[in-house]
Amino acid sequence: MGYQDQNQCVMEAGGMYRVSGLFSADDLMGIASGIAVQALNQRKDLKLADPDVVRTYLLSWLGNRKAEVFGCLFLDNNHRLLHVGELFFGTIDKASVHPREVVRECLKHNAAAVIFVHNHPSGVPEPSQADERITQKLKDSLNLIDVRVLDHFVVGVDAMVSFAERGLL
Repeated sequence: MGYQDQNQCVMEAGGMYRVSGLFSADDLMGIASGIAVQALNQRKDLKLADPDVVRTYLLSWLGNRKAEVFGCLFLDNNHRLLHVGELFFGTIDKASVHPREVVRECLKHNAAAVIFVHNHPSGVPEPSQADERITQKLKDSLNLIDVRVLDHFVVGVDAMVSFAERGLL
């Protein structure tokens, strides 16, 4: 039996985590990422109107991923969190994003608004032209079902860029 088989991360009472075993730095970052998503999904009344609140969670969730991940934060009319989901997974420099699937997830969670997020494994959060194009395509698609796009964050290792703050929406 190798060390990997003995590793454990268990959530205890009161939201505390017990970790035992030997983990690489990448393993620990993966655990932190999973905990960040769980924490967001458990805080259903969390109001995500402040970009700084969103940044705190997104850096923990996606900041150290080795491949691109595209996700959504689904919100109600008052910008309270309904659900966090990882929708698309890619390679070191791209992820294929399908508007049809994003629309489907918005309807599934009865979202009135959405925040897009994806990471750049290079660590540089500068949006590409492809990022801008898919954001506009998603925005157009969601407009047809009256779902507002509030922002799109591109996450690097220790920083991120907000499309809304840059005037790209």
